[in-house]
Order: sequence, then C-alpha cells, then structure tokens
Amino acid sequence: MSNLDRRKFMALSAGVPAMLAAVGSGKAAAASTSSMYICMHGATSSGFDFRTTMEGWSRAGITAAEPDLPIARTFEDANGPGSARRLMDDLGIRAVSSSNQLYLEESGPQRSQALEDLKWKLELAESLGADRLVVPTAASGTYSMADYDQVYENLYEAAEIARPHNIALMLEFIRFSTLINNVRTALNVVRTVDHPNLKFMIDVYHFWAGMSKFEDLDLINKGEVHHVHFEDTPALPHLEVAELKHRAYPGEGVAPLQRILNKLAEKGYSRALSLELFDPVVQNTDPEVVARKGIETITPFFSG
Repeated sequence: MSNLDRRKFMALSAGVPAMLAAVGSGKAAAASTSSMYICMHGATSSGFDFRTTMEGWSRAGITAAEPDLPIARTFEDANGPGSARRLMDDLGIRAVSSSNQLYLEESGPQRSQALEDLKWKLELAESLGADRLVVPTAASGTYSMADYDQVYENLYEAAEIARPHNIALMLEFIRFSTLINNVRTALNVVRTVDHPNLKFMIDVYHFWAGMSKFEDLDLINKGEVHHVHFEDTPALPHLEVAELKHRAYPGEGVAPLQRILNKLAEKGYSRALSLELFDPVVQNTDPEVVARKGIETITPFFSG
C-alpha cells in the first residue's frame, strides 16, 4: 500500500468514524451532521514509549491523539527538538489536545513548580501542533467559598502564561477534587475567570461517577465544551471505593453514554472523543490492540 493510499485508509477508518457507523447502520442522514472523531489519550498506553505508542495507534487507523507531554519530552530528549511532531506527521496523526498540568488552581506548595512545568509543556504542546492542554483539578484540601477568589486569580495567571502560545487550558473537573468536582462549579469558575485561554471540558467518567446531574448539561452554552474524555463507568466496584483504574471502555459500563453524547452534540460539540483509561493491564497492552478496541467500542455511538 502506498503512503498516500495508507493515509486515505487511516482517514476512512478512524478520522471519520461517524460516516462509517452510519454506513453500517443505514442512518447516514442522521450521522452525517456529526464531525466528532475518535482520539487516543496518552495515558491509555502509558506503559510504552512515544514511538511505540504512536506507531501502534497508527497501525490501528488512529489519526488524532492527545499526547502525554512528559513521554513526548523523553522522546525529544533522545531524538532532538521537533522529532515528536515529525514522527506524528509521518504517521498521519494530529495532536488535537495534550495532557496535562496539575495544581494550577490551588495555592498549595506544589503550585510554584506546576507553573514552571506549565511553561515547557506549553512550548512542547505548541511544537506538537496542539492548541489545547488539559488542566485537571486535583485539590484535596479543606476549602470554603472564600477560597475561590484565589482560585480565579490562579487560573487567570495560568491562562496568561498560555496566551502567547495560543493554547487553551481546559479545566477538567475531577470527581475526587475538593475544589472543582462537577459541571456547575467548573462552568462557574471558567465563566468568572473569563479568559480566552481558559475553557471548559468534560470527562464523561468524572461527570457520571461524580457530583453532577444529567440536567447540568442543559446549563452549558452552545460551543462551550472544548474537549471530551470518553470512557464508561463500571457497575462495580461501588463509586465510594472505585479508583481511576476502574474506568471502562465505552459500552462496558453503566453510564448513559448515548444520551450524554447526544446532548453534547446538541450543545454544538463536534471534536474529539479521547479514550483515557488507567487500567494497568490496558496501559501495558500493545497500543495497536488497545486502539482497535477503542475504535470498535466508540464507533457505535456515532450512529445513535
């Protein structure tokens, strides 16, 4: 297969999954309006180096990725500046987001280092061609309403650092966070900060397994969702003891993923569904195998 034919094949097999799902289901008219697409998150194959991961995803037909920036940096340290982007370009994979930076919202002892790390991550994300960087909210302290004024200032400062790079910091609420763990709070924080480089995103696991209600999605303005992590919530273990490693492939849990996806489409979302899994078994399974299963489990939702 020639390089040109190979890239056409990858685009058909993963870059336009909604079209493929529609052809198989006879619902072309409904699905053709969607431009969502499948993306692989670096955490899902974190047991492998950058080259192995990207080559495996490429063989599976993946054309969109959310690179793990520390792993990409290790690759560039060994192969020179710009080498990660060249590899992705050669494989026909585009960086549609990047991951991630913790401790930017809180004023704890780790924030100073987090700001320094943010600077090189922004430079690398820009080099990779990504215009987004995920900012999870991992705070675990005890807080009151009075603490949010500082949260707004902290995130504004981080967004100002991102501005020259033309990268949006995407605030990801985490169900374990003691500062921002649901749709309503995340929307309020992003809207209050009101900075062009701070945006709202949703991780479907943290949405369904956390404090949010389905009706909270109606609070989102059209075009306000800038990125989506797409995975399922298993029936067991119980949420009180469940850990990140327990999240599942789409369709293998109990979250109403089709309803959620339909609502996101209604709200104007038309970008990546990034598969982010933390199961050590998955993370250490051949990236090609994992990506193929990701395509297999996500694609049916496009025709729903």
